[in-house]
Amino acid sequence: MKFNLINRLTKQVTNHAGAAAYVLSPEMELYAAVVTWSLNDSFYEKNDERLTRLRQLMNQCKPEFVGKLAVYARQKMYMRSVPLVLVTELANLHSGDDLVARVTAGVVNRADEITELLACYEMMNQRTGTKKLNRLSKQLQKGLSAAFNSFDEYQFAKYNRDGAIKLKDALFLVHPKAKDTAQQELFNKIVAGTLQTPYTWETELSALGQLNYDSQEAKAAAFRNKWEELIFSGKLGYMALLRNLRNIMEAGVSYASFEQVCATLADADKVAKAKQFPFRYLAAYRELLATDNASPVKALGNKISYLLSGNKGYTGELLDALEKAVAASAVNIKGFGADTSVLLACDVSGSMQKPVSARSKVLLFDIGLMLAMLLQSRCKNVQVGMFGDTWKTITVPRSNVLANVQAFYQREGEVGYSTNGYLVINDLLRNRVQKDKVMLFTDCQLWNSNANSLANIQTLWGQYKAQVAPGAKLYLFDLAGYGQSPLRVPQKDVYLIAGWSDKVFDVLAALENGETALDVINQTEI
Repeated sequence: MKFNLINRLTKQVTNHAGAAAYVLSPEMELYAAVVTWSLNDSFYEKNDERLTRLRQLMNQCKPEFVGKLAVYARQKMYMRSVPLVLVTELANLHSGDDLVARVTAGVVNRADEITELLACYEMMNQRTGTKKLNRLSKQLQKGLSAAFNSFDEYQFAKYNRDGAIKLKDALFLVHPKAKDTAQQELFNKIVAGTLQTPYTWETELSALGQLNYDSQEAKAAAFRNKWEELIFSGKLGYMALLRNLRNIMEAGVSYASFEQVCATLADADKVAKAKQFPFRYLAAYRELLATDNASPVKALGNKISYLLSGNKGYTGELLDALEKAVAASAVNIKGFGADTSVLLACDVSGSMQKPVSARSKVLLFDIGLMLAMLLQSRCKNVQVGMFGDTWKTITVPRSNVLANVQAFYQREGEVGYSTNGYLVINDLLRNRVQKDKVMLFTDCQLWNSNANSLANIQTLWGQYKAQVAPGAKLYLFDLAGYGQSPLRVPQKDVYLIAGWSDKVFDVLAALENGETALDVINQTEI
């Protein structure tokens, strides 16, 4: 085992850019592939190709690890779709105990994930046409049964959507045993279709859009009043608030309403409970910056566009509130003090310009910048920069994370679009600059576009360690999960961390304590 392991970890392959790279262990590759996948095509890999690779890797990993990874991805990395894929595949690969049931209960955290999981199971097992979901995995059924008993009427009603598989269908398929009389009455309501209509921003605005109005002014006033009611009701969820800032502003709500919105956004407890990807704040920030070119707002459930009066004068306060929210989200990140010199290098190459999903405006490049700026805000002695064809350090304040990301975003063309990450280490080596921590936020498809140079990051890192900074550590933040590393991992003082959530910094903290990313996953309770 020892010699086979070493051979695999030192095996050299070619990455998608055509440069030398190194194979990861099956567990590390699966971890990186899972926590960087939005179930959409990436720059170098189609969605079906990643799914095939994921299945192959699962066959090489212990079922217990796969189950813990699924729960870790859902509960720690805030992912929703990929954990369902893992559960579905695990149900096909493993039987004989209650592992699948426990994992199912761990990943189904919202009522709509019951039907989503069944739809995933149906699709991935090709149960289409006459092949109905009448032979469900027993352990999957057991886990879903437990999930049915963990939600109340509001949660069921909120997510009782008109999909291919409805809650009623799921109830008949799973046959959950009610935990008490009240739960049985709730199951009966699901069957009868008599769940109480929930009070949500979607249902409230949709109902408002169906009414007749004497004028556009009356309609605008009605929507303005409804937004103010939603804001003060406490029933407008944090994510819904974050995604509707532009709509709220354009509705022309009162200043008191704006104050409440800003207070909610910046509330540290609410930020912690919301569990938002860091780039969600960036997306909201950019939406507000784009309000000068705003188009008319569309009422939900109504085809007619209407122009609201708006109040753009409060935009600055919303931007400040978003900065406070991001600062609150970073408060538990363990940065480094004045005695630790840190260098953060962001990959802005062409392959990093890919949206994270088909419906998102956020690029992989944005995620790298966002994570780097979050960490920068927690470090005392830190430099940041970006690399493409060239490498450049850029000075920005430690505060105002979102504004810093925008500052980098506006300058990314200054270094070109290759992936010459070796230049980061080459610069340190040539100028004999001592750094304790060097961190690259990248898709790990590094190469050397200079035809007159054979330099590579693996060799340069060894030289830097030997000649300049023997105690230096290199961290690769893998944002794409393609399965290769530009350096041997693991090796002493070279580490790989993957994912888009701020929880990647929990892995960083574990590394500082002598653990690995896999240790963090294996500590997950299921």
